[in-house]
Amino acid sequence: MSRLARIPAPLVPVLFGLVLAACSQSEEKPPEIIRPVLSVVVEPRTTETFGFAGSVEPQFSADLAFRLLGRVVARDVKVGDIVTKGTTIATLDPTALELAVQATKAELSNAQAQFANAAASEDRQRQLLASANTSQAVFDAARQARQAAAAGVERANAALAKSREQLGYTRLFSDFDGVVTAVGAEVGQTVSPGQTVVTVARSDPREAVVDIPDQLTGDLAFGTPFQVILQSLPTIQTQATLREIAPQAEGSTRTRRVRLTLVDPPQAFRLGSTVTASRMTKVAPTIELPLSALLEKNGGDKVWIVDARMSSVSTRDIKVAARGAATFTVAEGLEAGMRVVTAGVHSLVEGQKVRIPEGGAI
Repeated sequence: MSRLARIPAPLVPVLFGLVLAACSQSEEKPPEIIRPVLSVVVEPRTTETFGFAGSVEPQFSADLAFRLLGRVVARDVKVGDIVTKGTTIATLDPTALELAVQATKAELSNAQAQFANAAASEDRQRQLLASANTSQAVFDAARQARQAAAAGVERANAALAKSREQLGYTRLFSDFDGVVTAVGAEVGQTVSPGQTVVTVARSDPREAVVDIPDQLTGDLAFGTPFQVILQSLPTIQTQATLREIAPQAEGSTRTRRVRLTLVDPPQAFRLGSTVTASRMTKVAPTIELPLSALLEKNGGDKVWIVDARMSSVSTRDIKVAARGAATFTVAEGLEAGMRVVTAGVHSLVEGQKVRIPEGGAI
């Protein structure tokens, strides 16, 4: 007996229906897979931004020093202190100079006494000469003595003024309001004339000091604008203009020291803060793409172009001008507005249907 004979009669039509359905499904083509791809629209770059690290420094500062040799007996400030004009910052031992002032005062008193005596003698000789009781020579000698005594008083006054001025040099003060940025001597130390004791800087104006490679300074001019960003808080930034550029490059680094005046900087731009000074410059139109978009095939360089109308991809021959660690520059073969696939370029085929996922294109 055959197998069909064993199947109950009511089930035979059902089995034939299942067989026919399976055959019809096998004859239908599977649906075409539309692959999502990452892509980018070609936009030639016409500007380039350069950033340079630097620090905030005062535009004006002064190294304060004593004019005399002496021992420091007081230093009333430390680094970071705010000082005002005329406030005493440090003091030398004034003992020797105070004694010098007393000595010159005594010399002045002596000179004044001699002048009074000489003046009285001249008056007497003038009266005697009028009554013909003395000679002209004696009177002339008395007059010369008075003039010499007067000169002695002037000399003593000058010596007293000088000694008082020298005593004033024992007090060190700032000629302007500012902040102490450095100290160079401690209490008890003997300092020489001109030796820096304290450095005071004006809190305003402030400037950013950066070192720029020599090859990038060719078009810099006074007043060139920069954008300065605080590295510790990148959201805080300000504008700056070029105030000074070094006349020659530094020998070992081949950089030039550039000083940028900050324009109304926020208080966060404190002296010593680390900043980044950036500048945007115009360059020849350049097309730069991620290195993942490059397809090297049959000895040539290609990219996949997305046809938005057909929702498909096709290869396009290009000429690469330069390659970097993560990008490459296109010299020929692409135009602005083209959409280039940036990932999975080795798994695509010519004419393959693709879609641009939301958020997967630029």
